[in-house]
Amino acid sequence: MAAVTVPSPVAVKTGLASRGIANRRSSSFGNGLTHRVPQSSRLTSAPRLTVTRTRAASSSSGSFLKDVTQAPPDPILGVSVAFRECTNPDKLNLGVGAYRTEDLKPYVLDVVKLAETQMLAAGYDKEYLPMQGLAEFNTATAELLLGKDSQVITDKRIATVQSLSGTGSLRVGAAFIQKFLPGAKVYLPSPTWGNHKNIFADAGVGWDEYSYYDSKTIGLDLEAMLHDLEKAPEGSVVVLHGCAHNPTGVDPTTEDWAKIADACEKNHLIPFFDVAYQGFASGSLEEDASSVRLFAERGIEFFCAQSYSKNLGLYAERVGAINAVLSDSAAATKTLSQLNRIARAMYSNPPVHGARIASTVINDPVLFARWNEEMMEMAGRIKTVRANLYDELVTQNGDKDWSFVTRQIGMFSFTGLNERQVTNMTEKHAIYMTKDGRISLAGLSQAKCAYLATAIDDSFKNAK
Repeated sequence: MAAVTVPSPVAVKTGLASRGIANRRSSSFGNGLTHRVPQSSRLTSAPRLTVTRTRAASSSSGSFLKDVTQAPPDPILGVSVAFRECTNPDKLNLGVGAYRTEDLKPYVLDVVKLAETQMLAAGYDKEYLPMQGLAEFNTATAELLLGKDSQVITDKRIATVQSLSGTGSLRVGAAFIQKFLPGAKVYLPSPTWGNHKNIFADAGVGWDEYSYYDSKTIGLDLEAMLHDLEKAPEGSVVVLHGCAHNPTGVDPTTEDWAKIADACEKNHLIPFFDVAYQGFASGSLEEDASSVRLFAERGIEFFCAQSYSKNLGLYAERVGAINAVLSDSAAATKTLSQLNRIARAMYSNPPVHGARIASTVINDPVLFARWNEEMMEMAGRIKTVRANLYDELVTQNGDKDWSFVTRQIGMFSFTGLNERQVTNMTEKHAIYMTKDGRISLAGLSQAKCAYLATAIDDSFKNAK
């Protein structure tokens, strides 16, 4: 796919730009941050729109927004709309990445209910939070990401701002890149979560792709990935899925992550981790944060977006954080001030309820222990469904290699089905999924594994 380049609409001055390098241990990309917007250019990034405020003009010429084009339907959320309209009793919604019980019902975690009970008894008010968010949440989420004993936290080399789940955190980070890393291009894995491209493009940041998925092996193409990272210009930003890659479920091994870190360090690239599934992928908070912690321990500077939608089931609460891990505390302080300013202009301050749930669970030893148990239970159910689906696929067609189903991790499986085959899955079998062949195993029960396996095998054989 061709790269998307978006020119910066503002004048920017930064120490990084003047040096033309990034991610060196001897200097931080957060140093020397200044941003200047000349008064004459404040509104020059878009053409001025003149509206004649007369009833006659309005009725004769139509709406002043008549030339706005219709946006395409969201490729993920649109699946749920089609699913709801389907009357087939055997229908399955495997499109949206939201956890379901074995009865395919939404699940509110026990620890969330217990935390809310504590919060109600405490009588918290509903006052505005600061721009940075809830202080106890920010401390807790940084420690959850890096570990309580992390040298980064001890040295105060991290800037953390509570934001609107993973999407909002990425968007704040994108705005920071546009403002302080002018001309830097973001490199996304191919494929990646569908909203990544929109987030960076709408922030005025150009993006390109690097190789990641090997369709032949239905696994990671590490050699091609490293080759593409070596070709990326110095100072480029590289988006990395911290665990449970979406949509493929294909993750690098520990040894692979070390080589990826080598490439980022050697070529002075700026990693931007998207951590949406910590604790939900493997069931272990520690294991799922190992990639991020490796980079921190090696002294590599990076951004990281976090989300609590999956691991705490707080989908509607929009709880997350944007972090910048830097080489010195002075850079972290300045970066924090600018992240706060971006948040202030974007949404003023974040909501308190979900952040208080998360901080209560993380900071209460009893609730934290129960949360770990519930994550193991959720991850365990998905692993069981994977195993059952694999067995059913082998029963349907023992001549095909289905091992990719159990090699992948997290809530998704990348089936290898093409768009025509996906259409067959939906139109013939009432199985709703994204066109790229991704299925959400979180929306599958053991009772439906045989039905899904039959549909997949039929689609591979008869809808080529």
